[in-house]
Amino acid sequence: MVLLSGVIVAAIVIAGAIAWGASQIVGEMRAARGGVGSGDRLATLLEMFAPALAATQQDPRAFLVWQPLAKAARQLYPEEFGTLDRAIGGTFPFTNERIDAAHSQWTADWLAWEHAHDADYKLKVAVAEHEVSTLGGTTVARARLDAVEREKLEGYQRRYADYVRIAKALQALSGS
Repeated sequence: MVLLSGVIVAAIVIAGAIAWGASQIVGEMRAARGGVGSGDRLATLLEMFAPALAATQQDPRAFLVWQPLAKAARQLYPEEFGTLDRAIGGTFPFTNERIDAAHSQWTADWLAWEHAHDADYKLKVAVAEHEVSTLGGTTVARARLDAVEREKLEGYQRRYADYVRIAKALQALSGS
């Protein structure tokens, strides 16, 4: 239940970031039509992607939202992005090194979760096995042990599927 609510909160945050980013790009497009100078567009792009830099530091999944927006903005304003690229000595706002570091962090977070999950369920299984041995292997005690084993596997499979999906997406971004 906690994992599900965390996923829902993450989905809401990501949806909000997409909406905000899209509105920033639309605003920038309108400003470009209104004759705003290149310097103003540079400042706007810096302001627009500052939250992206913070978001991607906190959660590697944020790259999956922000990188497509950055790519779209880069196509709209290649000169301004070229200037920003030269200023930071890499691809603005996200270098491949930053995306690779996010992938590494995602993997490290997965391994930490996997270790904690395994430890939690070793205890739950031990308690259920103790019930089986003290209750003489009753149907209820066996069913409880089976339920704990099933819960462990289902939780692991859900989390692993999410890990693999995000890891592959981050790898794809790094290559783009």
